[in-house]
Amino acid sequence: MVPTNRQRQGAWAEQRALRLLRDRGWGLLEHNWHCRYGELDLLMSKEPGRLLLVEVKARRRCGPDGWGVAALDHGKRRRLRLSWQCWLAEHPRWHSSSVELVLALVPLPPACGPVRWHRWS
Repeated sequence: MVPTNRQRQGAWAEQRALRLLRDRGWGLLEHNWHCRYGELDLLMSKEPGRLLLVEVKARRRCGPDGWGVAALDHGKRRRLRLSWQCWLAEHPRWHSSSVELVLALVPLPPACGPVRWHRWS
């Protein structure tokens, strides 16, 4: 199956976020992990027991959703929480780890600028 333009853009944005996180010492545990509830874009680890769950949003311009901030609405957070629980059920050794949800807002060309990081609780 040939990826759509949107899928290629999403993959590019995920790779950009991944490179930045690796440069900061984070290691990749999962990339595009799926379960029946949804997908975990990036799951990173650093230090014993510290996890970063990264939701990546890519936009060409700042629209009504503020570069993608509004996309992490109640329904999306619920699906992420359920997906996270599925992942933990498959990986029980990480159950006691601290996890932080981060939204990576990646501007797509021709927009330029840094990746914007938003932490969610």
